[in-house]
Amino acid sequence: MRAMETINTNRPKPLQGIRIIALEQYGAGPFCTMNLADLGAEIIKIESPAREGVPGGDSSRQSGPYFMGEDDSQFFQTFNRNKRSLSLNTRSPEGREILLKLVATADAVVNNLRGDQPAKLGITYDDLKHVNPRIVCAHLSGYGRTGPRAAWPSYDYLMQAESGYLNLTGEPGSPPTRMGLSIVDFLTGLTTAFAMTAAMLGASRSGQGCDIDVTLYDVAMQQLTYPATWYLNEQHLTERMPRSGHPFVVPCEMFPTSDGWLFVMCITKKFWENFCTLLERPDLITDSRFADFEDRLANRDALAEILDAIISRKSASAWMQTLAGKVPAAPVLTMPQALDNPYFKEMGGITEQPHAVRPDFKVVSSPIRVNGQRAAALAGPSLGADTVALLKELGMDENKISSLQAQGVI
Repeated sequence: MRAMETINTNRPKPLQGIRIIALEQYGAGPFCTMNLADLGAEIIKIESPAREGVPGGDSSRQSGPYFMGEDDSQFFQTFNRNKRSLSLNTRSPEGREILLKLVATADAVVNNLRGDQPAKLGITYDDLKHVNPRIVCAHLSGYGRTGPRAAWPSYDYLMQAESGYLNLTGEPGSPPTRMGLSIVDFLTGLTTAFAMTAAMLGASRSGQGCDIDVTLYDVAMQQLTYPATWYLNEQHLTERMPRSGHPFVVPCEMFPTSDGWLFVMCITKKFWENFCTLLERPDLITDSRFADFEDRLANRDALAEILDAIISRKSASAWMQTLAGKVPAAPVLTMPQALDNPYFKEMGGITEQPHAVRPDFKVVSSPIRVNGQRAAALAGPSLGADTVALLKELGMDENKISSLQAQGVI
């Protein structure tokens, strides 16, 4: 497969024929629907019309520092490929009527609004079931639609702070540290996509839709996984380990090389023995200080001193040639090094997403392969690009559309 190849296939995609209406902004919601679009779902992105002095559409269209013409940005393009855009004021009576007509043709409505907004906008299952009993209404919010925080604004970084991530990240003794990416946003988007797909499957069988609620807070807390289980049952406190090490498995951490760092994970007895052999230190296997997992944990510092002296003699790439495929290991790369990695390019990790402003625009490919192929990437739509076409699909003529435009409904 050539690097940056645009993949096309004549085979139907798994979600082909599914129509989803998205009232979404910025990151978590658009990331959810982009993954569904990659799998073939038709995503109709409803965006507010521009008003005098006020930009319309998804707020990420105005997110810098890199713009791609009016009402478009590289940030927006990152999360909105393979979608359609309908410019619509859903708060107006005419806009509400159009929304209901779309709901009648759709399988799901998804939003990532503040928790108190879906009821106000009338986009819950109870609000919409009269026009489509099979509709799935998915609500992605910070804290949910009920409870004392329903009206609170929310952001990924705040979730990382309150769920304990910052205090689990970084070197011992250093200030709490945020993960470098908006991981809670993206995990919540994927969780919502999974929940919606399950609910749509259920609705197709039963004929009855439902509300689906997924919150940033709940997803962040769920990701505490086994450290949470240990604390809840044994009051065990998982703490930061030096060099991002595992709390119990040694060696499972970073080691300095002559030109950077190498992460090694000897998760099994076999990998530990392979590691010692490849380091040309088979004596470490029988050293009573390092005989089993408990011994290596108890003597972590002594083992690190020995391994540091060995591993620091060579470069990370040299060690990878020695260890690759025999011991779980990876070089610690910068982001540019990761994106320029020949393996990443060879495996089709970069996709061209041609844009009117940047015909050579590139993005990271979908991680999902269907029949061995990744999804093609069509540029995210310009604001309202599909408005006229969608309204005509609903049976409106040119005069009606012109009237709606004049009223600011679309």
